Amino acid sequence: MRCYPVTAFGAPLPRTDRPTPTPQGTEVLVRITASGVCHSDLHLLEGKFDLGEGESLDLARTMKLPLTLGHEIAGEVAALGPQAARESGGVAVGARRVVFPWIGCGSCGFCSRGDEQLCLRPRALGVSTDGGYADHVMVPHPRYLLDFAGLPDTYACTLACSGLTAFGALRKVAPLCGADPLLIIGAGGVGLAGVRLAKRVTGIAPIVADVDPAKREAALAAGAAVAVDPAAPGAAKALIKDTGGGVAAALDFVGAAASSQFGLDVLRKGGRLVIVGLFGGSIRLKLPLVPMRNITIGGSYVGSLAELTELVGLAQAGGLPPMPVHPRALEQVNETLDALRAGRIVGRAVLQP
Repeated sequence: MRCYPVTAFGAPLPRTDRPTPTPQGTEVLVRITASGVCHSDLHLLEGKFDLGEGESLDLARTMKLPLTLGHEIAGEVAALGPQAARESGGVAVGARRVVFPWIGCGSCGFCSRGDEQLCLRPRALGVSTDGGYADHVMVPHPRYLLDFAGLPDTYACTLACSGLTAFGALRKVAPLCGADPLLIIGAGGVGLAGVRLAKRVTGIAPIVADVDPAKREAALAAGAAVAVDPAAPGAAKALIKDTGGGVAAALDFVGAAASSQFGLDVLRKGGRLVIVGLFGGSIRLKLPLVPMRNITIGGSYVGSLAELTELVGLAQAGGLPPMPVHPRALEQVNETLDALRAGRIVGRAVLQP
């Protein structure tokens, strides 16, 4: 099998040839046909997350190299372990499936409640164990494989992170009514997924804020009611005026100091800011204003297996605006990461072996 693992933080990913593994026990070997490229992969490649004020979260202590990135995976079942064949639930060799990558230990309280994405001993594909920047991936159990019949694999793979992350965040502020303006900050891959899903999940066509004109145009095409430049002079005051006092909910799909501050600034009384993106940085809070304005600040991290199952069903039912997808050969992984780092990708780049 071919893969492009991280062998040194910050270095290009080298092509590596390994023996194709044989699944054991409940394992399922999937031949990858599409693997999305996520902005968080850049942080994993660098080996750190920016915490602001000169601090960073060092991943070198927890990431064991070499590690193959890529957590948005779709493909075909290539082989099943003996126990997997008995517990497959209809998953057979040749079946086309999207992979739920946010796998936990399976025994802690989070996993027992179905929130494996929050497990403290994660086995997440492409984050803790080898993922999708390859032509094969090993999945620990067939329950993590979802049928995506009727959807292109280059789109289905994006549901496992960009779609699921947006879906999970939107559910935290739903439902809204016509008098509850919704703001989405950032129209990258995850933000655009949020724009596409917003009306279906919350009932509201969102306002979108992004500094890039091309991404604002993409947001409007995806169903945004309005698209604004948050860096324009007076942008926050204008948005508060136009919404009659501020937005009811703001979802920050960037997660930078400036983007979260903009979200805080435009919240109305009783509003909620949900921080989703991992760009980095920190913000300062004027603590008395939090209770005085009765605002809530929270986070959202990807989503559960049950939520991905629901999301795939929504996508199969149709009616969602199209997601801009840019297929590229697996061999172009380093050029693709460079383009993502430079902000040259609108939508989602997808690698295909």
